Amino acid sequence: MSYSPLIVSTEPQLIAYVDRLAGDLGTLEEVLHSELEGVFSGVHLLPFYPPIDGSDAGFDPADHTAVDPRLGNWNDVARIAAGHRLMADLIVNHISSDSSQFQDWIAQGAASKFDGMFLTRDRVFPDGASQEELDQIYRPRPWPPFTTYEIAGEPREIWTTFTSKQIDLDVNHPSAWAYLMTVLDRFREAGIDLVRLDAIGYAIKKPGTTSFMIPECFDFIKRITGATRQRGMDVLVEIHSHHRFQLDVAGQVDRIYDFALPPLVLYGLLFGDAAPLGRWLEIAPRNSVTVLDTHDGIGMVDVAPEGNEPGLLTATQVDRLVASIHTASGGTSVKASGSAAMNLDSYQINCTFYDAVGRDDDAHFLARLIQLLVPGIPQVYYAGLLAAPNQVALLANTGVGRDLNRPYYDAESRRIALGKPVVRASLALIRWRAQHDAVFQGAFTCKAWDSTLWLGWESRAGTLKAEIDLADRSFCVELDGEQIVEPNGFR
Repeated sequence: MSYSPLIVSTEPQLIAYVDRLAGDLGTLEEVLHSELEGVFSGVHLLPFYPPIDGSDAGFDPADHTAVDPRLGNWNDVARIAAGHRLMADLIVNHISSDSSQFQDWIAQGAASKFDGMFLTRDRVFPDGASQEELDQIYRPRPWPPFTTYEIAGEPREIWTTFTSKQIDLDVNHPSAWAYLMTVLDRFREAGIDLVRLDAIGYAIKKPGTTSFMIPECFDFIKRITGATRQRGMDVLVEIHSHHRFQLDVAGQVDRIYDFALPPLVLYGLLFGDAAPLGRWLEIAPRNSVTVLDTHDGIGMVDVAPEGNEPGLLTATQVDRLVASIHTASGGTSVKASGSAAMNLDSYQINCTFYDAVGRDDDAHFLARLIQLLVPGIPQVYYAGLLAAPNQVALLANTGVGRDLNRPYYDAESRRIALGKPVVRASLALIRWRAQHDAVFQGAFTCKAWDSTLWLGWESRAGTLKAEIDLADRSFCVELDGEQIVEPNGFR
């Protein structure tokens, strides 16, 4: 089964934590209509559910149908939705241990109306599990995926994929499905257009498998995509894995993240080699949402080999890229990645994109130019937009690795960041991309040789040609023969 997106526009979108960029929803709306006027047609509000300061920065909702009162309320969300296409996260895999549903089950056990909503170890392994079966489970964190809770006085092992406070749902149970539908209904009422399925790859567990992106998970993706589209909303699937999964899932959903783009752009910029990026752009899904960085940092698993499956980069190239990012950031990213960030994946690099290119303004601008010229909806993470350096002091204060790339701004620090030459240039570039969105609805072609990347678009709205040299940072972009973007043209 394939899907056609309800939203065909590819105008740029902003990704941001409300509290970290603007403080609250009302202030964010003001920023969108003042400093960022005409820049973004859409906004992805990272989790705004209570508590925004929980164990996973809002990705552990105690009430997924509520807005954290420190940010505002649903009316504030609706006002932003009235002027922008709005995206919100449906956190599919889990719910907070502080949620009223889980607390009710703890108190009443089998007598609770939520009995069956949460996934227990014995539900998946009714006859017990061998150590081999347990070792086969794909884990994002360096601890077992189970936590023991007292349920009506009886100890039960509960599936907790991420942290002990994030309780996994049995998504195929009627209670869990009804819960997810309630959240979708609330989104629709608030005017949300696009739903990101967070942690969807972990949603289905099955004995004898990795319990990550197994065939039954694809079936569930189809089911929840259908339910979302029935409510007039599109679906964006979030999966960090070998690039073949992106290709497999792309035809089954409206939108899928292009997580391979950031490391390939970085590889091209840091080593002057355009070939890996060019090869990916030839086969990358055209219904993608592109990013350079996100709240989860920069993933390498999306371009790395897996077993006998080749990657978009070789293992040696990935190791070289990771080492170069750590060097470019002055070693600060080492303190926040891999085991330092409680990730089993040493290739999940927590670092701002600006520090990943060594705070090189030309490289940072060129990376944004590439993102805006390739197929997909370009989403711009607020830290990358503002060319934020690594938040070393914040990391030291919280001990949370991903906080290195999750800065806080107030009115004054935001004003200063918006005044940086590279930020002003990027804003002008994004505005230009938004004004010419129709050009990017046509046929795309690309070529790569040595350090040169050539990109082309042919549409009723015009013909665009771009030649970019990743080594010397030179570039030329022409629309219908007229040079539109030139070096320092947006400075």
